[in-house]
Amino acid sequence: ILRALQTVRKNPYVNYIGLGLAGLVSQKDQHDPVSGKPLRKTKLQLVRISAAVCGIELCYAAETAFVSPILLKLGVPAALMTMVWCLSPLLGFFLVPIMGSLSDRCRLRVGRRRPFIILMALGIVLGLALVPNGESLGRLLGDSRNATRLGHPDTAALAGSTEESIKQCGVGVAMLDFNCDACQSPSRAYLLDVSVPEDHQTGLTTFTVMAGLGGTVGYLMGGIDWNSTSFGEALGGHIRVVFTVVLVCFIICIISTLTSFRETPLDELDIPCEAVVSKIKKRKGKGRKYRRFTNEETSSEEEEEDCKEAEESIQMVDVSTDVTLRTYLKSIVRMPSSLWVLCLSNLFCWMSLLCYSLYFTDFVGQSVLGGDPAAPIGSDLHNRYDVGVRLGSWGMSLYSLSCSCYSLIIERLVHRFRAKPVYVCGQLTYSVGMIGMALSRSRWAVLLLSPTAGIMYATLFTMPYMLVAHYHTRGLFSRSSTAPGPSDVTSDPSSSQVRGLGTDVAIVSSMVFLAQFLLSVAMGTIMAAVGSTVTVLIVSSVLSFCGAITALKVTYLD
Repeated sequence: ILRALQTVRKNPYVNYIGLGLAGLVSQKDQHDPVSGKPLRKTKLQLVRISAAVCGIELCYAAETAFVSPILLKLGVPAALMTMVWCLSPLLGFFLVPIMGSLSDRCRLRVGRRRPFIILMALGIVLGLALVPNGESLGRLLGDSRNATRLGHPDTAALAGSTEESIKQCGVGVAMLDFNCDACQSPSRAYLLDVSVPEDHQTGLTTFTVMAGLGGTVGYLMGGIDWNSTSFGEALGGHIRVVFTVVLVCFIICIISTLTSFRETPLDELDIPCEAVVSKIKKRKGKGRKYRRFTNEETSSEEEEEDCKEAEESIQMVDVSTDVTLRTYLKSIVRMPSSLWVLCLSNLFCWMSLLCYSLYFTDFVGQSVLGGDPAAPIGSDLHNRYDVGVRLGSWGMSLYSLSCSCYSLIIERLVHRFRAKPVYVCGQLTYSVGMIGMALSRSRWAVLLLSPTAGIMYATLFTMPYMLVAHYHTRGLFSRSSTAPGPSDVTSDPSSSQVRGLGTDVAIVSSMVFLAQFLLSVAMGTIMAAVGSTVTVLIVSSVLSFCGAITALKVTYLD
């Protein structure tokens, strides 16, 4: 046994993971040893920082592709199936901004963002375990249903109660969906915190590319017929294979991000300018060949230079630690007008994109292939629905791939055409694509027009956060800021608003929860009234057009 343990300990992969976990706290600062200024990140380093969102999107791809089919196969009516998505956004809309403000004030040694990333990653792991195994847990808790394997074409006819199975799947969906969406805010804020302002635009682009890559791989795995492979039979079916592989990849991605770069603890961000100047002088002193006499005066020019370097060595992070949580909550409720308009545009965008991502595989299975999820398992209608779900997964993989490709050029488009045309046209392109798919309802349209959703996702995943980071860099929300550009704060001096970057990123991100909640409440009723899943794409197109109109009023600071 000792020899086996020694062999494992000497394994290079084990050593790599162990060193990475140990470096969670002991990582060195990425600063210039002489000037003390933060160093810019290479593209490979930005990829590693953004690895977490790749894992998150892997999980999100498995969730959006298979949750609706799983629930429909368990016997949940379509009108009630959409209600399963309600709990997660209801929690997220209120909790994510609060967690964003708490992360701005977190004083743990490992940093402000990583504790929240770890907490939500644990929730994702629990959700990934519950969703594919909900039916099995339901049978253990008393369900009398005869079905034994989700996704298997040879499963027996359904009979009996599935109440416990639905409950277990519902809890798993809520855990997985809430934590996947909530984990993106601290992951994005972590990227902005550990990189210099000059890297923010490239970092957010890399973040979106990694998100698209994760979604592409996740949907591709869903498009493969794992039931016909020995690997699928060994793990218990198509859905369990997908969720198991996603779980392993997610853990690897999270570890890669958490061990990438050391965050600056909040206590160190509170160091006064004089202390930073002292540190810079010490670094400079190491390179001097003489010592200054005690009676030798320091010139005012040198003091100004040191002070300037001290200011440059501290990143543009809006932090205030002498306020209460109540003040933070007030700053969340009383948003500046520019942030309010940006959130409204983001809300319309998320509602339109969620129409596509949550119900698209069901649309392909029913409206394009003519299948029926409630048909007896093994029948032609049921098999056609399964084929449609897999075809929808292929289409969504193209949507994620186009998201990654478009993200590579969106930064250049912003530099050439400015932010406003890029933001508005991205939404209009998606609106036209959804209308075309709804009118044609063909297999080729599923594959050819799905990439327009990727353009929308890349726009949605990049532009709002690029604007928020730009607002803070330009001091738009700072009452005492001397930065160029307009100030967007309340004129009431008694209303001490505290606008932290993590708080505002979380507020913008929380629009996904409000969007999902509104869709969950209304979409099932609309689909039941119309009697067709084509409604999903029509509603998506209309909402995207509303988002484009609202985006015309956003403050861009070009």
